[in-house]
Amino acid sequence: MPPTPTEAAHVIRYEPDERPPLVVSIALALQFAIPHVVGIVVVPTVVVRAAGGDAAFLSWTIFVTLAVGGISTALQAARVGRIGAGYILIAGASNSSIAVCVPALVAEGPALLATLVAVSALLQFVVAARLSLLRRIFTPTVSGTVIMLIPLAVMPNLLPLVTRVPDGAASLATLGTAAVTLVVTAAGLLLPAGVWRIWMPALGIATGCVVAAAVGIYDTSGVGEAGWIGLPAGSWPGLDLGFGRAFWILLPAFLFVSMAEALKTVGDGIGIQLVSWRKPRAVDFRAVQGAINANGVGTMLAGLGATMPSVPYSTVVPLVKMTGVAARRVGIAVGGVFLALAFLPRFMALVVALPDPVVGAYLAVLMATLFAIGVRVVASDRATHRKGIVAGVAFCVGAGFQNQLVFAEQLGPAWSGLLGNGIVTGGLAAMLMSLLLRQGRTRPRRIRTSLSVDSYPKIDAFLAEFCASRGWSDDMTGRLRAVGEEALITLTGRGDDEGGPETRRLVLAARNVGRAVELEFFASTDEKNLEDRMALIGSQVTEQRIEREISLRLLRHLASSVRHQQYHDTDIVTVRVDESD
Repeated sequence: MPPTPTEAAHVIRYEPDERPPLVVSIALALQFAIPHVVGIVVVPTVVVRAAGGDAAFLSWTIFVTLAVGGISTALQAARVGRIGAGYILIAGASNSSIAVCVPALVAEGPALLATLVAVSALLQFVVAARLSLLRRIFTPTVSGTVIMLIPLAVMPNLLPLVTRVPDGAASLATLGTAAVTLVVTAAGLLLPAGVWRIWMPALGIATGCVVAAAVGIYDTSGVGEAGWIGLPAGSWPGLDLGFGRAFWILLPAFLFVSMAEALKTVGDGIGIQLVSWRKPRAVDFRAVQGAINANGVGTMLAGLGATMPSVPYSTVVPLVKMTGVAARRVGIAVGGVFLALAFLPRFMALVVALPDPVVGAYLAVLMATLFAIGVRVVASDRATHRKGIVAGVAFCVGAGFQNQLVFAEQLGPAWSGLLGNGIVTGGLAAMLMSLLLRQGRTRPRRIRTSLSVDSYPKIDAFLAEFCASRGWSDDMTGRLRAVGEEALITLTGRGDDEGGPETRRLVLAARNVGRAVELEFFASTDEKNLEDRMALIGSQVTEQRIEREISLRLLRHLASSVRHQQYHDTDIVTVRVDESD
């Protein structure tokens, strides 16, 4: 469930709209950026080496990946128009794309990889534009399940970091370094909050590095060999616009990964909103659409630069929760750090030299926190037994495929790399089961009219007829008609303040859900979320707002639940009225 205002108030020191001092912002940006640099560098390194690429191209891909990560991260925080979430979402190379990028490089080289990544980015923009139509698929249950599966997919890569013993070192040295890092980092979550909480992740890394140096497993010999400022050794390979046979064979797999990354971005976009405010707020799906658009821009730039697709890193969600810092200013500064690192080989070498046990233990704490956030997202979706089954089965499916416990031999090498990712398979399982659950629901009855108080008689007659056809009691009928009236007044309240509403359309759908009725209002409404406005009832009462507040109070009293999903150009208000209430 969402945290209480009191709980959240102890966690968040800087909300998205607040501006920390410049020095603090830069220090926090370094703290946020440095742990992610390792992951950003590892993905292109694995892909290029697995495909047999040369050192010059590896240098180029690392440079472009860092630069694109910086642009995407800054864009996510700045939110330019409909591009960007307006929250801290750190972007980098996609781990899920390794399985498809290696075959592309082997088949035709970097030029084909560039074309495939750029074309697959177009799907991100389609998903963002049609997210309101896909809401039945990208539900909180699905998104929360995907968030819970992320630690499952990442942990197999983290455990070797913690247990790997460098040549000539004792195994206890590695274990002790990891243990110190884990304890100090986790203390930021387990102990009472305070000003020092912001610096606990950095303190955990620094303490781990000190211990690693003391036991002789911190190798910084490569730092002195790197230059201070420089450009990559490689050059841009161009684009393969021949669209030959290899392109069409590999394109479906790239599109599949792009869809999976869009689903993951939805989960990240929801998760970051849950941890960025002192008081709980309803999820703004316009921010989620912006996050997908920004990821599409990042993936397009990555493709044009001939490197791996871009994707937000889910580790930023627990990092924000741990530090209590959600300021956009910090997110923009993180993007600047990535861009700077692309041109600073020596500092990059210092970051890459971080001991494996330190990186592994630090990320393990973040993954544990991320799993808890995923559970909370699932629980926020009006949890029922059936939704719990969906989340549980999907998680088990993802775990089975991730650990190659099911169909490992039957899939073969072509699909095992892709479907062996638990995020993809578990997310697909959750989506399919959610859709199957909806197939058993009764078909709704709809009415289309204008979004105006003049439409009330038509809506009232529609609801009265609906209740009569279902045989509902007079009490239930009266409540439902009252809900329709108050919801309409609330939705058209913007016109009271702005001199009359524009001509806008309203679609009202009504359906039976067991012993309850669910009303869905599809409309174009104002910028404020109804759930947030209902939570603030009575906090700022003015004479002009009395009528609107009365409608909100009545709606809250009459309805069992009210959910407001805001998208660009479309608002969906779902009101549920239980017969037993």
